[in-house]
Amino acid sequence: MDGFDDAGVFFSDNLSESQSADGVTNLAIKKKLKEFLRDFTEEGNFAFKYRDQLKNNYRRGEYHVEVSLNDLSSFDAELADKIRRTPAEILPLFEESAKELADEVTKPRNNEDDLQNIHVTLKSDETGISVRELMSTHVSKLVKIPGIVISASGIKAKATTITIQCRSCRTTIPNLGIKPGFDGYALPRKCNSEQAGRPKCPLDPFFILPDKCKCVDFQILKLQEAPDSVPHGEMPRHVQLYLERSLCDKAVPGNRLTVTGIYSIQKAAKQGRGKDKGAVGVRMPYIRVVGIQVETEGPGRSSGNLAFSGEEEDRFRRMASDAQIYERITKSIAPSIFGSEDIKRSIACLLFGGSRKRLPDGLTRRGDVNVLLLGDPGTAKSQLLKFVERVSPIAVYTSGKGSSAAGLTASVMRDPSSRGFVVEGGAMVLADGGVVCIDEFDKMREDDRVAIHEAMEQQTISIAKAGITTTLNSRCSVLAAANSVFGRWDDSKGEENIDFMPTILSRFDTIFIVKDEHNEQRDTTLAKHVMGIHINASADTAVEGELSLAELKRYIAYCRSRCGPRLEEDAAEKLKDEYVMIRRGHRDAEEEGGRLSIPITVRQLEAIVRISESLAKMELKPFATLTHVAEAIRLFKVSTLSSAQSGELAGAEGFTTEEDQETLQRVEKQLKKRFAIGSQVSEHTILTDFDKQKYPDRVVRKVLQAMLRRGELQYRMQRKMLFRLK
Repeated sequence: MDGFDDAGVFFSDNLSESQSADGVTNLAIKKKLKEFLRDFTEEGNFAFKYRDQLKNNYRRGEYHVEVSLNDLSSFDAELADKIRRTPAEILPLFEESAKELADEVTKPRNNEDDLQNIHVTLKSDETGISVRELMSTHVSKLVKIPGIVISASGIKAKATTITIQCRSCRTTIPNLGIKPGFDGYALPRKCNSEQAGRPKCPLDPFFILPDKCKCVDFQILKLQEAPDSVPHGEMPRHVQLYLERSLCDKAVPGNRLTVTGIYSIQKAAKQGRGKDKGAVGVRMPYIRVVGIQVETEGPGRSSGNLAFSGEEEDRFRRMASDAQIYERITKSIAPSIFGSEDIKRSIACLLFGGSRKRLPDGLTRRGDVNVLLLGDPGTAKSQLLKFVERVSPIAVYTSGKGSSAAGLTASVMRDPSSRGFVVEGGAMVLADGGVVCIDEFDKMREDDRVAIHEAMEQQTISIAKAGITTTLNSRCSVLAAANSVFGRWDDSKGEENIDFMPTILSRFDTIFIVKDEHNEQRDTTLAKHVMGIHINASADTAVEGELSLAELKRYIAYCRSRCGPRLEEDAAEKLKDEYVMIRRGHRDAEEEGGRLSIPITVRQLEAIVRISESLAKMELKPFATLTHVAEAIRLFKVSTLSSAQSGELAGAEGFTTEEDQETLQRVEKQLKKRFAIGSQVSEHTILTDFDKQKYPDRVVRKVLQAMLRRGELQYRMQRKMLFRLK
């Protein structure tokens, strides 16, 4: 009698039509659910919420409808309670009623179009429970769990109905339903069709006809509990998620999300080789997801929510037409940090970015602005980085010491399930289209720092490892913060403060030197500001004209997706003149231009172009005008140019004037004349000698440092005497 009540066999039930345990028929439930979908309206609003949602989705070719459990509770509390207790029974009924309603609301349709199945997903506002609190009492009930996705499989297909055929007598059994989730279908052992004069079919005669199966997409995610809910000293727990149909590809590894699903169990895999099969009652738990909410705030958010409503677009356009928008955005960047206006301005440019250009021959010029902050500890560099991580639509924050070359670019891993090699993108790849914040940039190992050269200028990452040769995109801005070699900035040491190669310095568009200067008036205002923050920490005191964090984030995403400005003719002309002027170094043209021209490489010219484009993007203008170019040149002068002029970047490529170079060579010649190979002289004597000849102390020290680095000189006797080796 095995299998007599399967779906394929009809049997009559004279008393009731498939009653559920508490005496309410499935038909009545289905009728109620259909009534809910068709007639539900929110208070004070006469639009039919789910009917319209279903109709619009169906017309768009998206066959799903999202139902809020709160709405269902307000419509019929008993029904909502039933769905929480026995979701696996009610949800198929829900989908049938949604399909019937879709049939009604989408008429008239073409007759040849099949009616599609509707996927019903749920969402609720109740507080979730953590992975640790999942107990056996929750099995096959509705649960809600927050967490972080740590791995995602590809999208595979699972059959919902299969057709099987007998090998010997060719009997087909059509449309056998398969339960959702990880449950399979056990093929029947015997073929029951007996025809006269034919031998009996052997055991296990059935095979599946693949062409006649109906399939749906499914994906498996691994969810790890949120780090803030893990008790001290414990490892975070994991749970497996099963997603299907419209929920696939909603989340990628790294996203924080809250899932609503049915806590289910699957058969444990067989242990060992056949003889000790897994114990009968032991099952592996997993969650069959019926609703996902991906969080848009905080780290690990998804950037997929870039749909802007009409009202938002109007508001953003009004904001952009405001003459003070640049000032407002600057004020809104890290309002809790006092001062450093120009740094905030350049960070605003970095967040909006210039325009990426693709040339006819296939080459691309980058549009992202890179900023480097160098300076003393305690000048709020890391705070600025943390703020940018929160406000940028896509951002990754890493620290220099804890990042390796593979972690920043890409690594090749062996996939545990398929045993093949797969590429895993690092921080620069994950932040494609956003910002990478690298703190403690000076503490990175040299060979790791070289790995980001290509990512910063060409904006691609090429790998050739383990038989995989590929190029990944990393179109991201880099915001780096670094300290001086001596901890604090030492003005007397000049360029020794910086430990960077000239190659990486020239890739930054603006370089700021942040000094902690002693100035009584400034210190007083700063102390007041800090005290004010500590006193009013919880109070939300927004200054007039500031944008809130969420608003600024949406505005940045909007500008980046809708606007790609170019330079105007006359602005380009002005920029060209300015560039030539700084290169030529007219004494009369620029009072602040110093004694002789400070060479700017073409990279720095491109940097000014990118900054002016990003200033135009803030105002949603199609062209960058003269005012934008003037502000971009000003920003460039207060950052990179002033750093180069004050001798703080001297020695780095393109940052030393020709006159300085000559002086250095003269001093070195004289030193070598006075100082035979194999002799030793005290450092103090050399310095006083050159001081009498009116050479600046800084230059002499620089020459000595250069010769020490090249190994021509060596310190002896506790760094008092200098010994010449070659």
